[in-house]
Amino acid sequence: MTPIPVQQPAVVQDWHGIPPGLRGATVALGNFDGVHLGHLAVLRAAHAARPDLPLAALTFEPHPREHFRPEDPPFRLTLLPAKASALGAAGVRTVFALPFDARLAAMPAEAFVEQVLHRELGALHLACGADFAFGHRRGGDVAFLAQQAESRGIGLTVVPPVVDEGGPISSTRIRRALQDGYPDRAAAELGRDWEVRGEVFHGDKLGRELGWPTANILLGRHLEPARGVYAVRVALGDGRLLAGVANVGRRPTLGGDPVTRLETHIFDFAGDLYGQEIGVRLAHFLRADATFAGLDELKTAIAADAVEARRVLAA
Repeated sequence: MTPIPVQQPAVVQDWHGIPPGLRGATVALGNFDGVHLGHLAVLRAAHAARPDLPLAALTFEPHPREHFRPEDPPFRLTLLPAKASALGAAGVRTVFALPFDARLAAMPAEAFVEQVLHRELGALHLACGADFAFGHRRGGDVAFLAQQAESRGIGLTVVPPVVDEGGPISSTRIRRALQDGYPDRAAAELGRDWEVRGEVFHGDKLGRELGWPTANILLGRHLEPARGVYAVRVALGDGRLLAGVANVGRRPTLGGDPVTRLETHIFDFAGDLYGQEIGVRLAHFLRADATFAGLDELKTAIAADAVEARRVLAA
């Protein structure tokens, strides 16, 4: 098979008036939250079916669940920038991130095929998972898509789920692994460590006073993993990937915070990261969040966590 080139994809967030140069691709369909091994199988199948065509991915932003159930706690594995980067690393040239709003939610499945896939995107081949559903009230399944695509001269590849010893790999299963404190299991299903990206903000500088300065980011719309201490790798804006130890929690020893923050001490680093975006990749769960009797006890625990994080990352 022709190798898929690695590149940063174009991101298109309006399906009306697609530029001619972006039409006529083979298009992989799905939410692609996490861009896990199952998603990568769909992308490979799309490319293999028509290697002569550029590879595109069609997804939705926000995730349909965020549209229909806005009161749900944040659950996303990848927000759009990170999703686009992961798709680009898999060879995708164009990401069609369709705005999922009331109008799109109400569009019948046949209209979605005709207006979006056929007229606007000019798709020549499609690929999706066997459970893909679309259109108003998820009225279109893969059998319906196959019939609609064939009538318009569009090819279709339906890809079975990727299965390991735990069953089919899915975004739901990866979320559960992270919430249960198993980032290593999530990484095995993602094909890489799970990463939270965010902008470093000014805290109360307590970590610096304790001798363990931290870069603090909020989870935002990301899933909240198990609260506790992790060995991590930190991706900086200059391309460096550094080891560290991080805590996901609400600082119960200090009286508690209203929102969960991700506080990361980067080993052997000196510099100002305030206002910069960093990516914190959870590698190993070290221990659950805990409340300590005072700052001295907390400082001792952080020191022990740092030793253990260095050990497991080196191993």
